[in-house]
Amino acid sequence: MQWKRLLQLISLCAFVGLCGLALLIIVGVNIGAAALAVGIVSAVIPVPLLVYAFLWLDRYEPEPVKYLAFCFAWGACVATFVAYLVNTGVAILLDRNDLSEHFVTVVGAPFIEEIMKFAGPLLLFWRRRRAFSGTIDSIVYCGLSATGFAFAENILYLGGLGYAQNAEEGGALGGAQGVVVLFFARILMSGFAHPLFTSMSAIGLGLAVRSPSKTVRILAPIAGLLAAMILHGAWNGMSVLVQTTEEPLIFLYGYFAVMIPIFLGMVGYSLWLRAAEGRLAERILPEYVRAGWLSPPEVATLVTIGRRLSARQWAKRVAGPEGAKAMNAYQFDLTRLAFLRDRMHRGLGTRPNEINATVAEERRLLESIMAYRRVFTGRDPAAPQAMWDGYQYHVAFPDGVVRAVASPEQPVVPVPVRLAPMAPPPIPGYGGYPTYR
Repeated sequence: MQWKRLLQLISLCAFVGLCGLALLIIVGVNIGAAALAVGIVSAVIPVPLLVYAFLWLDRYEPEPVKYLAFCFAWGACVATFVAYLVNTGVAILLDRNDLSEHFVTVVGAPFIEEIMKFAGPLLLFWRRRRAFSGTIDSIVYCGLSATGFAFAENILYLGGLGYAQNAEEGGALGGAQGVVVLFFARILMSGFAHPLFTSMSAIGLGLAVRSPSKTVRILAPIAGLLAAMILHGAWNGMSVLVQTTEEPLIFLYGYFAVMIPIFLGMVGYSLWLRAAEGRLAERILPEYVRAGWLSPPEVATLVTIGRRLSARQWAKRVAGPEGAKAMNAYQFDLTRLAFLRDRMHRGLGTRPNEINATVAEERRLLESIMAYRRVFTGRDPAAPQAMWDGYQYHVAFPDGVVRAVASPEQPVVPVPVRLAPMAPPPIPGYGGYPTYR
């Protein structure tokens, strides 16, 4: 099994790499080495900003770097290479039959490009379903695939249309001027375009991830993909209208009246989803508090990024760098636990093998959480020695007497306390804890 997985990984990496190499050779032959270099340097400028934006969006539950890198590489290499071949082939057929090349721009390109950008994250979902916890994960994976695609496509446009064509008439200076003009149009004004289109597919996939309905799991990604194609086609259609009517106001109207509002709406929706991930921990994890696995302040530290950072600073103060590292891992596993428990509530993964895998994953997370919390718990000299039994605190007062204290309505953070030395409660399953059902 290990050799089979290794062979699959090597084959996938080789496939992605060969697609990227073939694309690089084709573009280099068509536009020249100098234009290719200019295109790469110019196209890479917005990439760090876009990648950082998606990584920032996923700070509550960061995804594995290998999956993020795969999606970006898929978009930059496989999706762009296949789309280039298909679009070129369709353009040749249209030219031979004296048909308008605008068909490729408005219909063909949106169709194949959105399918290929979505195919990478969809493949990841098929092979690594547990890497998807919700819509935020889908947006991040699809967004990185679209960013990779835009990067490779911009190499062709900035290097070919921007530099090579203008350099033929105006030399290097003319080429540089062409790059600046095209950079403004494709990067500064519309650098968000491809991620925005593919985010429609991401929303559909995100709905499928969190729905127990088989119908939704099938139709939602298809609907999202169709929405991405329509939005992409409308964007390209505005450029075609400008070319055919010579009325640039058409593009400006569509840009500011349609695309910018959709973009801002998508940004707002993504921020709302990000905040909802923090609220998910606050809503789900109290079940573990009542069962005695966690204390109220520990759950409260997960609700916002600011509280999480405060908890890490506190852990570093009382337990040094190892404490901060343990707190970071502790918060990550608690977030994973909240998503896992949420899957149970939604009725996802109800097959016997899936239930066994979920329960085993929950046990692993709980054990790692207990191990991490031992690094920083009970080491703050300014905090009273206290234990939590699932219902109330048992605090050691200065007179040496241990008294029971009820949990306040607003938990004090970040002060994790030791859990009472009692037998672990039952592992929560799909029916909930027997103690509170």
